[in-house]
Amino acid sequence: MANNLIDRTFYEAVVNFSRSEQAQETYYRVMNAETGRVGASGRPETVRDRILRVYAMLFCDVLGVEAGHIATAEDVEATADRLYLGSMGFDPRHWYRMRHHFPVIDEDNYDRFAALVIADLNAGELKEAAVTGGDMLLVGELNPLSMTAQQRREQKVSAVTFKGEQPV
Repeated sequence: MANNLIDRTFYEAVVNFSRSEQAQETYYRVMNAETGRVGASGRPETVRDRILRVYAMLFCDVLGVEAGHIATAEDVEATADRLYLGSMGFDPRHWYRMRHHFPVIDEDNYDRFAALVIADLNAGELKEAAVTGGDMLLVGELNPLSMTAQQRREQKVSAVTFKGEQPV
């Protein structure tokens, strides 16, 4: 059931959340819908639970969590700057979080950010871009602008060479 609810309409509701009451109603209706499964707590699983579980799976190695973990506000905030569109680098257009105007991720919006990522992968522009050969969502290092100078110096960077060309 959750897969049917995470569609283009839901994606557009998340993107337009701050601009439209109708988008907010759609967002909350879908997020609070039950999936037909029972969660580990014994209560019915909601689409919100499933989205946060899938989001945590994207970062299970970074977060050090096991499968089935539901992402918390702290988990989402700690990983949001690891998402890039197409390539990593200092260009803010490639940082997913910045591109979608999430300057702060906290208890009020962490589930909305996770929903945006998952809905985008399922039915949004990212899915369309992947199908047509454009940008893809990458999980990379932390946002370089949020790193300390020492962290930037200690990043592991490898040169890539192609036959007959200089390192990139």
